Amino acid sequence: MKPKSKKYKCIIFDCDGVLVDSEPISNQVMVDLANQLGAYIDLEYAYMHFKGNSFNECANKISKLITQELPNDFEEQYRKESFKRFKNEIKPIDGVKDVLRDLTIPFCVASSGPMNKIKLNLELTGLSSFFQEKTIFSCYTIGKWKPDPAVFLWASRAMGFTIDECLVIEDSSIGIEAAVKGGFDVFGYTAHDYKGELHKKATNTFYHMNLLPELLKL
Repeated sequence: MKPKSKKYKCIIFDCDGVLVDSEPISNQVMVDLANQLGAYIDLEYAYMHFKGNSFNECANKISKLITQELPNDFEEQYRKESFKRFKNEIKPIDGVKDVLRDLTIPFCVASSGPMNKIKLNLELTGLSSFFQEKTIFSCYTIGKWKPDPAVFLWASRAMGFTIDECLVIEDSSIGIEAAVKGGFDVFGYTAHDYKGELHKKATNTFYHMNLLPELLKL
């Protein structure tokens, strides 16, 4: 796919893996909890099968790997442990602070995670000052998750821009699929593209945040 020859007026960032380096933490917690139930998976499996998916979809995948039912409080356990580890380990994606600081057009974040997780991780990584309540969009608020494009469509409308005026930044195949379904241009951040597939689906790709400003001039 080739990017449209125009400047964008609004950037819609995914959160996990694009703004904050949360994927290694959250996936390891999911692996640990799954293995306690007899799933016998590793972090590589999680990256291949969980990355970009909603919690419910990940839980469904785990349920098929074990012989018992998932505990009723499985999500509660996951959130508690992952939040604990976020507070001790999470960092911003390298270079993203500079990108956000230097952007001269409006931007927002649209994530599959719950609102409290998004806000917590933005705060822990020193990125919360770049966002306001009205520029944070969670799939949990509307009850629709990627690859459904609903969260991106909602974000573009709320920000006051048309689909053609917005650019989505994603790091997962599922997120890119959602953006494409919604009619958006989407740039794939490939630093953790474990399957090497984003370049086939995205409008453009880049491997480090310091490369994004140049791409935005296209």
